[in-house]
Amino acid sequence: MKPGPRNLITDVAGLKVGNAQDARLRSGTTVLTADQPFTAAVHVMGGAPGTRETDLLAPDKTVQAVDALVLSGGSAFGLDACSGVVDGLRAMGRGFRLGPAIVPISPGAIIFDLLNGGDKGWTQNPYPALGRAALDNAGVEFALGSIGAGTGALTGMQKGGLGSASLVLESGHTVGALVVVNPIGSVTTPGERHFWAAPFEIDGEFGGLGPDPRAGLGRSLRSRKMEAMAALAGEAVSSEGSNTTIAIVATDAVLTKAEAKRLATTAHDGMARAILPSHGPHDGDLVFAAATGAQPFNDPAADMLALCHAGSLCLARAIARAVYKATPAEGDILPCWSEV
Repeated sequence: MKPGPRNLITDVAGLKVGNAQDARLRSGTTVLTADQPFTAAVHVMGGAPGTRETDLLAPDKTVQAVDALVLSGGSAFGLDACSGVVDGLRAMGRGFRLGPAIVPISPGAIIFDLLNGGDKGWTQNPYPALGRAALDNAGVEFALGSIGAGTGALTGMQKGGLGSASLVLESGHTVGALVVVNPIGSVTTPGERHFWAAPFEIDGEFGGLGPDPRAGLGRSLRSRKMEAMAALAGEAVSSEGSNTTIAIVATDAVLTKAEAKRLATTAHDGMARAILPSHGPHDGDLVFAAATGAQPFNDPAADMLALCHAGSLCLARAIARAVYKATPAEGDILPCWSEV
């Protein structure tokens, strides 16, 4: 396995990613779409998810393909980013057709970034416009770090962000991950230089420092993020529902909805390797899977196993890249990795 030419989820042919953000709001939206509708599934392992239209992704539900997947800041308000994406898709003539009716299918998930120093005193929900702008910006090249839905993301100890990575398998299939990193846990070991995902790094893509040589790590659950949010609010802040890592793992393989569900499920291994702790009661950790169906399996059993393994590797690397690529901004309540 080796990274694709961009080391982005858009190495999966036909996929596009768009970002839109508001610096004053300190939040934004990221959209993944494709040239054609694609198979999608979802698996939630966190205890506090925020989602829209995810029930229809279950293998037994009627809808077989979607037009876009939306990742957004804004907590419950950010779910309205999907409305802006749906409006844009409808204007393009994209969607599920029933006679003259066109209904774009665009499931989404959100992170909580309402206590990160941004101006949240809006009178009109800004997220539909951010969703539409992100869709309009969709292309094969996009930036990582403090952009799109990762603009206001925070990890337990540093700024989070938007990350992506890819792998091309020996079978010829391509796998990629896209992630918004906003957990209560840490992406780095104590001391904040080494990444938990370091054993899976390729070609120095997040600093090349290697694994932390110490043993006995992981016993501290301190979250500088919760301390900073409490200071901003002027009172104790509950961690319940205020954290989440949301991701998409995509491939060009031909997958059923059930197989896509398995890809989403195993990709969570990458989240657990890169964030400590993860999948807790106060994180809404979620992974979508997307399959464009351009390339059938040669050996279904072996190819599916390799695909799931590659998805978890891509997600772990993408999480570290999100934090590595984060950039400082005036008014930040946490430092960036580059500043520590």
